[in-house]
Amino acid sequence: MLDALVAEARIRWGLDPAAGLQIASPERLAGTPLEPSRPLLLVPLGILRPGPTPEETADPLPGRHSSSGSDALTLLRRLYPSDHHVGRIGLAEATTVGELDAGALAGPLYLGPVAPERALASPWALPWIAHRLRQPDGCPWDREQTHGSLKKHLLEEAYEVYDALDGGATPELAGELGDLYLQIVLHAQLAAEAGVFDLTDVQEGIGRKIVRRHPHVFGDARVATAGDVNRQWEQIKRAEREAAAAEFESEAAPEIASALDGISSSMPALAASQEMQDRAAYLGYDWPEIVGILDKIHEELAELEAAATDAERREEVGDLLLVVVNLARRHGVEAEAALRAAADKFRRRFRRVERMARERGVQLRDMSFAELDELWDAAKAEERSASQPTTAEQETAP
Repeated sequence: MLDALVAEARIRWGLDPAAGLQIASPERLAGTPLEPSRPLLLVPLGILRPGPTPEETADPLPGRHSSSGSDALTLLRRLYPSDHHVGRIGLAEATTVGELDAGALAGPLYLGPVAPERALASPWALPWIAHRLRQPDGCPWDREQTHGSLKKHLLEEAYEVYDALDGGATPELAGELGDLYLQIVLHAQLAAEAGVFDLTDVQEGIGRKIVRRHPHVFGDARVATAGDVNRQWEQIKRAEREAAAAEFESEAAPEIASALDGISSSMPALAASQEMQDRAAYLGYDWPEIVGILDKIHEELAELEAAATDAERREEVGDLLLVVVNLARRHGVEAEAALRAAADKFRRRFRRVERMARERGVQLRDMSFAELDELWDAAKAEERSASQPTTAEQETAP
């Protein structure tokens, strides 16, 4: 049967099986890793396996299992352009992906390959686009980029993702994640051009690492709590660092691998310090009780007060911040996010203060601290009032 379907597709639509041919059934399409840039024969199970067949469904393929739907028609419309030609094997009339209905899926269909720049839902579309942009007849800007010139864009896109996360799972977050992913693809493309690695190496490397670091999921290890997982994770990472150090050690005395290796010096200071203290705590270096951290904060405040020079004050402020970050960590608070939220709150309230000053016809610089503090208290009260539900909202609340 399949030979006849392939033969008709070769004659009518120029199918070249040597270029790759996908065969799938509508019933199992949700769990099939389709690649739209390769030709597809979509054949119902009843044709592939003549005779009575039980109703079958497939678990959606991870990555294509969002709330937008994973039934066969929805998936085809997500993966293919709506005007893409669909051949109906055994029938003269054709259709398009946008015009497909459940009735058409009852018979065998042929979908030819989609041009890479139109197969946008394919995991290989963006790598192809990045490659195309770098060609001699591609984009002049993209051709000029280097790993160094793209660094700032990577950082900007990461921060935009970070900001979008405050809204949860939103279309905005999807867009920002795409922008960040483009940076990853571009760096992989530059490395491929240099003959060092490509995106396949990136994917294989991170997949291998995650499997290796989750022996309780993919192996025989046993863990009971998230804390056990964190300790196991740090032990595995330490073993990896020691193995890497042993592999590349020179005749000189090798540097001892540290649990703090791999924390980027470019990370925001609060986030980096929290990560360092997390790693140290997993290995047992932490105050047994929070009261010890509070005592340390008082100690650092006293040392800051006693500091006599700018250099001493700078050092003591740093020590104080480090301990405050540890306090945040012990309370399960992400220090970086907490400070960002506090800064956002300060920004909102200060804008209210500026507005109130304009309404009074005065300049901030001409006001005393007591007057400014009065405006600040008024701004806080106004903000609290604005956040309170109205009487109507209270009456309709469940």
